[in-house]
Amino acid sequence: MAIALNTLVAEADRYLNAARIADYCPNGLQVEGRPQVRRIVSGVTASQALLDAAVEAEADVILVHHGYFWKNEDPRVVGMKQRRLKTLLTHDISLLAYHLPLDVHPEVGNNVQLARLLELTIEGPLEPDNPKSVGLVGSLDSPLTPMDFMHRLHEALGREPLMIESSGLIRRVAWCTGAAQGYIDQAVAAGVDAYLTGEASEPTVHIARENGISFFAAGHHATERYGVQALGDYLARRFAIEHLFIDIPNPV
Repeated sequence: MAIALNTLVAEADRYLNAARIADYCPNGLQVEGRPQVRRIVSGVTASQALLDAAVEAEADVILVHHGYFWKNEDPRVVGMKQRRLKTLLTHDISLLAYHLPLDVHPEVGNNVQLARLLELTIEGPLEPDNPKSVGLVGSLDSPLTPMDFMHRLHEALGREPLMIESSGLIRRVAWCTGAAQGYIDQAVAAGVDAYLTGEASEPTVHIARENGISFFAAGHHATERYGVQALGDYLARRFAIEHLFIDIPNPV
């Protein structure tokens, strides 16, 4: 089976409500390839390693969370950017990228998918009064010690997270995938026992310690592997085409 590229892109744009979400990059079709799609390869970031793996897998479309053409980046097509774009254009492969629309989606979004993986019951947005809130707040079925929660993260994500441990049990958790350590202040205001994200900054440690909450940095890449897989699976089911997720390891 094959589907027209324009039809695939239109459905992905519609499903993610991409046109209504302001972002730091263009969402949707970033590089146009062949007009018919039989196989999607998905991955977190459109790195050269993912492009090469997609060429080997004979992909028609590469679907990612982190694509190209970010705000304030150098617009010149030189160096790494030239090599990446040359790979796509030479092999007539389309690049389809969704950033914030894939973070916030209520079904295939990174934050919802991470909640399902970690068995967190979603209670609502991290910032209830902010319609653009990305993070979520939820609860565990049973309280866990910070160490036990860290073990759950390790088992689910396949990597040991950085932990700043508080003395109390964890019942309620706030989380936001990726580089969202700056939301720890909102997590403190929400009165949760722990905050989970992908990365950490130097001030994050002090904020967690001085406010008595546990903090976990489980990896930007590791926390954002699941939304793009879910979106790829949705599109594959919708159009009866093939989907293959390729994980390019990243320690960050």
